[in-house]
Amino acid sequence: MTHDVLVAGEALVDFIPERAGPLEDVAGFERRPGGAPANVAVALARLDDPPLFWTRVGDDPFGRYLERTLADYGLPTRFVARDAEAKTTLAFVTHDETGDREFTFYRDDTADTCLEPGRIDDQTLADCEWIHAGGVTLSGGSARAATLELLERAATADCTISFDPNWRPELWPDEEAFASTVGDALAHVDVCFATATELEALGASGESPTEIARAAIDGGAAHTVFVTRGSEGAVAVASDDAAWPTATVSHRGFAVDTVDTTGAGDAFVAGAIDALRDGRDLTATVTFANAVAATATTARGAMAALPTRDAVDQLLEE
Repeated sequence: MTHDVLVAGEALVDFIPERAGPLEDVAGFERRPGGAPANVAVALARLDDPPLFWTRVGDDPFGRYLERTLADYGLPTRFVARDAEAKTTLAFVTHDETGDREFTFYRDDTADTCLEPGRIDDQTLADCEWIHAGGVTLSGGSARAATLELLERAATADCTISFDPNWRPELWPDEEAFASTVGDALAHVDVCFATATELEALGASGESPTEIARAAIDGGAAHTVFVTRGSEGAVAVASDDAAWPTATVSHRGFAVDTVDTTGAGDAFVAGAIDALRDGRDLTATVTFANAVAATATTARGAMAALPTRDAVDQLLEE
């Protein structure tokens, strides 16, 4: 079976606290599969368009759990590598009373930092129309070179490339290192998904999210930039270089009963990729992506809350 989309990056295990509050005050956690690119891949599968997913997990109980989970969601495991030496990454998620979260990573020399260049063959890239990657694998290890190599080859293969910086300050020595390395990746990127804070860390500035998006495009980040704004929705700007009509779009999002925001940004990314590949214009794309993200916040966990297309359509019809 030929797949038109390849998602690359980390798969890890999130430990979700039994209640909101500081991590040191939480006694119990629930294990959940996670990792931003893994969430994007599963979200696409839930929208009936399963991609290839390239990742690396430990040959340990957590890695086997992730591999089984990805397969259960309908993802092919052809490019899910097991590492006999490195452990699977763990992340503990802290929530406040509004559902917003922070992460504490256990990721020193873990399997996803050991992705190796050259593992995606030329024929697979030739068959793919869209490549999506995240910024966490750029933060260290051989995964940095592997991610950059994939993006460079994908650009040569004329794939559409999307990217989420997914800035986690804990994983970088400083903001300058983040901006420099991510800048190398953005040289190959067509579509960038980011928060205003991330774009500012990458050198863009402006008085509004729309101005920041335009500044990012002018700075060479991509021809299309989506700025995600959580419960306030998103904005998107596409330049004349985009494969879809030039536009500037703002959407306030959808009012839902939020339970957990973990994975909502990844759901937005998947919704936008799905919509753009389906030929929707930028306005319809932002609307659909916001609906996917909003629906994903109405249940706990990242992957477990990712919606089907029917659930998204139901929200859009309300």
